[in-house]
Amino acid sequence: MLAARAVRSSPDDPLSALEVADRPAADPPAGWVRVAVRAAALNRHDLWSLRGTGLPADRLPMVLGCDAAGTTDDGTEVVVHAVVPDEHFRGDETLDPRRTLLSELHPGTLAEHVWVPRRNLLPKPAGWSFERAASLGTAWLTAYRMLFTQARVVPGQTVLVQGAAGGVSNALISLGAAAGLRVWVTGRSGERLAKAASWGAAATFPAGERLPERVDAVFETVGRATWQHSVRSLRPGGTIVVSGATTGGDAPAMLEHVFFRQLRVLGSTMGTRDEFERLLRYCELADLAPEVDSVHALADAREAFARLESGEAVGKVVVTV
Repeated sequence: MLAARAVRSSPDDPLSALEVADRPAADPPAGWVRVAVRAAALNRHDLWSLRGTGLPADRLPMVLGCDAAGTTDDGTEVVVHAVVPDEHFRGDETLDPRRTLLSELHPGTLAEHVWVPRRNLLPKPAGWSFERAASLGTAWLTAYRMLFTQARVVPGQTVLVQGAAGGVSNALISLGAAAGLRVWVTGRSGERLAKAASWGAAATFPAGERLPERVDAVFETVGRATWQHSVRSLRPGGTIVVSGATTGGDAPAMLEHVFFRQLRVLGSTMGTRDEFERLLRYCELADLAPEVDSVHALADAREAFARLESGEAVGKVVVTV
């Protein structure tokens, strides 16, 4: 089976730890379902895995990839949900302390086939391409949970998205604008800010620029480079939702702002199967689709990873089988 795998850990040169080759498939857990992968999307999670973060040496080699769309053995077209909870856990699976994502404990989606629990399969919306469906799983599901479960935003509010052009930013802007939010976006280049405007941003600002007014919620994936700006940009009682820290997580806490203005700081990780189901329905009704930066054949997965690592990708990097 052709697959893209992490075969070792390399913190400084993650692509050197990547192997794209034919290898025997691992035996699936009892009762899991085989999906013939038609398209899979890359995420920063895959690069962190190659660096060794969250993927210890005793689990190597490991097939990478969290997101995919494909067909089951009976021809049903499906989308894969990547969060795998403990089989005995009940409730919000993102809160299960023993949860994993595909490619952390079980082989991931960057392969000709992936095996998943039956519960982790959702019907692919009719008429959608496999590339479109595969691009929603991590980035768009993360954004959906940040907006509607954690921040609980409502139409008419003003929100700030820190950083333009990434997959989560694309989703936050598109989903938020379609839901009646006034979405403001910061970014480090005019080209990226123009792209954010094309996705529905009501206004764009250079990174760190003072905003015309304070906002109801801020969505953070950048971390140290934007944290102080995020805290200062919130109205009293406002909310910051954090789902990543690409520039580092060691930012000053600014606790005096947090307690005096009664700010809420919430973490957010991925989303549940039920949220994924609602996300698919929402995108279908609102005719929303992820921005796709580039599409690569599985045999050329190294080029796809290089594109993702470059930091120049605008939207999702997709691999097709």
